[in-house]
Amino acid sequence: MAEERVRYESHGGVAQIVLARPARANAVDLPTVQAFAVAVDKAFAADIRAVIVRGEGERFCAGGDLKAMADAVDRPAYLEELANAFDRALQKLATLPKPVIAAVQGSVAGAGIAVMLSCDLVVSAASTRFLTAYSTVGLTPDCGISFLLPRAIGLPRALELALTGRTLSGEEAKQWGLVNEVVEDELLEARAQELGNQLAAGPTWALGQAKQLMRDWQASREQMGRKEALTIADAVTRADAKVIQSFATSKTLEGRPDHDALV
Repeated sequence: MAEERVRYESHGGVAQIVLARPARANAVDLPTVQAFAVAVDKAFAADIRAVIVRGEGERFCAGGDLKAMADAVDRPAYLEELANAFDRALQKLATLPKPVIAAVQGSVAGAGIAVMLSCDLVVSAASTRFLTAYSTVGLTPDCGISFLLPRAIGLPRALELALTGRTLSGEEAKQWGLVNEVVEDELLEARAQELGNQLAAGPTWALGQAKQLMRDWQASREQMGRKEALTIADAVTRADAKVIQSFATSKTLEGRPDHDALV
C-alpha cells in the first residue's frame, strides 16, 4: 500500500491539508509535493471557506527530504524538479480565494518556512523552533523563501537567519513578525480550528480578495489604488455586504453614531 504523504479533510466549510509523514518529520519529497498539489486543488471547492495547513506528529515540516535527494540518480535534476514543483503548489496555495491558516509545532525548517509563509495567518505552539537550515547542509533557499522571508521580517533579519543558521523560538518568531500568535502546545489544534471556524463564518469573497490585494507585491501604488476601487465596487454588490444592503432595505441602523461611516 502506498504511503499517505498528504491528507485532505473537510468539515463545516473548513478544509485541512495535513502533511502526513511524521516518521520523516514531514519532510518533502517529490511524491509528497504531488500529493500536496492535489490537496491544494481540492481546497478551491466552492463549499470550502477556510483552510488549515498542519503537520502530523511532533514537527510541522523539516523541509526537503535529504535522503530522497541523496538517493536521486541525478541530484541536480531532482532538486530542480522538486523545488519547481513545490514552488508551483505553494504559489497556488497563496492564491486560494479564502483564508489559509498554518498551525505549526515542533520545528519549521527549510521549505517548511515557505509553506508557512504561503499561508495567511500562522498559529504556533510555544515550543516550536524556526530555522532556514539551508546553510547547515550546504544548500540554498528554494520555494520562494528568498522572496517571502525578507518581506515578512525585513532583509537584515532574513539574512541573519539564512547566513548564520540562527534558530528562533516561538516567542521570538512572533516578535519578528514571522507568526501571528503563540499558544500553549496542547491548545494548538483547538486554536487553529477555532480560527478556521471564525474565518469560515465570515465574508469569504471579501476575505479572499483582501488577502489577494495584500499579496500583490508587484503592483505600483497607483495600480493598487485602482484595483482596490474596482474590488470594493464589486464587493458592495454581494450578499456578504450585509451592512450596506441593510441601508437599502431598512432603517435598522438609524440612530447609531457610526451608522453612516462603517467603511
